[in-house]
Amino acid sequence: MRVLLININTSPSITDKMREVILRVKRSDTEVDVICPEKGPSTIDSSYDEAFAVPPTLELVKRANEQQYDAILLGCFCDAGVEAAREISEIPVIAMEEATLAVAITLGNKFGILTEKRPRIAMKELHIRRAGLLDRLASIRALGLSTADLDARPEETKQIGLKLAQKMVEENGAEVIIMGCTVMAGYNEDPERELNVPVLDPTVVSFKFAELIADMGVGHSKVGLYHLPIFKVFN
Repeated sequence: MRVLLININTSPSITDKMREVILRVKRSDTEVDVICPEKGPSTIDSSYDEAFAVPPTLELVKRANEQQYDAILLGCFCDAGVEAAREISEIPVIAMEEATLAVAITLGNKFGILTEKRPRIAMKELHIRRAGLLDRLASIRALGLSTADLDARPEETKQIGLKLAQKMVEENGAEVIIMGCTVMAGYNEDPERELNVPVLDPTVVSFKFAELIADMGVGHSKVGLYHLPIFKVFN
């Protein structure tokens, strides 16, 4: 089995962090490549960043199909461009946010999400509403740090995250905590041990999800939402 993880930002540091985590959890018979685009935003902190990250990511999805990977994983908890990627792909494209939410509602009644700065709370609420899961959402709490800060200051991020996660469990009834940014890959072990609730690392969850889908040998249905785009010239 061959899985390609595409970190949709251009940060080598974040890409390396995700690769390190994946190599720890992958099956022995799974081959993994972890890459990022050469052009685009260095981190994803807004819808504006997401929009510029999508075109180079789609080019990498096309290339992955040519190279015949068994599954593609888009490395961002915002799931930017996933619908377009699935339209052009003959192999499964796994979205981190979508896969992690599916696992979260399997493990507990309500989930809480840690995110970067306060403005991202509204975006995540919008995603949860679209997924029809607002009644399963306990809380979304912001760390008050940018994506670059989360990467550069891991210990501070973990300390703040633990305190916020504890509040979500005790005050909001969260039974599962989601580390809502891929930059926090590998940051879930301490809060899980301290809080005694599942703390989901989307990089790990979605990668194991990708292995599962590849094992099943299924792909995206092409009769509706993910139909192949009509060929046309782009001027």
